[in-house]
Amino acid sequence: MSNLDRAPVPSVCGGRGFVVAEPVRELLSPRRVKLGESTEVRRLLPNLGRRMIGAWAFVDHYGPDDIADEPGMQVPPHPHMGLQTVSWLHEGEVLHRDSTGSLQTIRPRELGLMTSGRAISHSEESPKSHARFLHGAQLWVALPDAHRHTEPHFEHHAALPTVTAPGLTATLVLGELDGSRSPGTTYTPIVGADLALAQGTDVRLPLVPDFEYGVLSMSGEVHVDGVPVLPGSLLYLGCGRTELPLRAESDAGLMLLGGEPFEEELIMWWNFVGRTQEEIEQAREDWASGTRFGTVTGYAGAPLPAPALPETRLKPRGRVR
Repeated sequence: MSNLDRAPVPSVCGGRGFVVAEPVRELLSPRRVKLGESTEVRRLLPNLGRRMIGAWAFVDHYGPDDIADEPGMQVPPHPHMGLQTVSWLHEGEVLHRDSTGSLQTIRPRELGLMTSGRAISHSEESPKSHARFLHGAQLWVALPDAHRHTEPHFEHHAALPTVTAPGLTATLVLGELDGSRSPGTTYTPIVGADLALAQGTDVRLPLVPDFEYGVLSMSGEVHVDGVPVLPGSLLYLGCGRTELPLRAESDAGLMLLGGEPFEEELIMWWNFVGRTQEEIEQAREDWASGTRFGTVTGYAGAPLPAPALPETRLKPRGRVR
């Protein structure tokens, strides 16, 4: 999914100096962003207060939207570099196309994982014949320097491992949880898990104390370490935890996001993750000139033009403001 903001704010993220090295309970509110003609998303990362959780650098939550008489998601071809995109659905379908030739319909609780590496372009759309409701999350994972120039590729994993406890089913999106591991390719120590809780569930989820964590609420009423987390909000939890108490007041859906704090500082502007302003400028020029990012075939529409770069140089802001 693209960042369709026509005036994207540059962010320099990463660096261990801004990691909260102890458990905290920091509730992040979303910023509403229009995505195409008919989809509005709630952007949780980057946030005014926090920019990364481990290598997770971008989190959008959307829906549930009634798109029975609407085109649904329509994101034209656009570029990416230096990151992975994670498409995750609770309801609906998304048709993915990219410049490597991938064509894949992604359905609820199937992993669509695109590694942009040095450069890729893709589009996302609701199929012409689609389900009534669309509900999901789009997330980006920053690639470390050693892997950010890798060849672009796309993975689709329809079957994912699960971890269960009374009233809880955790589906492994990325990384490892309680001995189970996702088949999705990762480049840093990371975890992403979809948590489905039944009403009345009161459990403790095992965590890695060296990881920092956050929890995105997708649906329902749930208390995370005693904090009510409403759908479309994200609770940052810091590091130093060995377990996480969860109590569901109703049937609920969450996403657990975590990982080893990202050491490198990086610049994120529009749909690019780089290290210097010069890299970002070159990527924008390459997209505008039709080089490097390839071509998406089959999408009924023109590629997305890049917004103008800010007049001032991109300035480091660190992991938090």
